[in-house]
Amino acid sequence: MFGIGMPELIIILVIALLVIGPHKLPELAKSLGKGLAEFKKASEDFQRNIQDEARKAEEKPAPPAEQVASASSTEQVAAAASGEHAHATAPPAAQPAEKKEAPHA
Repeated sequence: MFGIGMPELIIILVIALLVIGPHKLPELAKSLGKGLAEFKKASEDFQRNIQDEARKAEEKPAPPAEQVASASSTEQVAAAASGEHAHATAPPAAQPAEKKEAPHA
């Protein structure tokens, strides 16, 4: 528990009793316990949601290879019919940088 032993815990409780007072200490402990319980519940809910999303992503089937191949051939046929090249949608290649002349000494 964070390296706090029994003697340190007793000292902390005695100081809290002196600073806060005997009437407010139980109320403070109760509200602290409720806060920790809500935090634990929220963190468990968050972990459960993440695990559910990961499970859904794993279960999602990949498109069969036949559908992918037919889709790409359909695109090629449509491009050929319109007179475009199938590779016309590819991004242009990077142009070479301009040549800079070295200064003459």
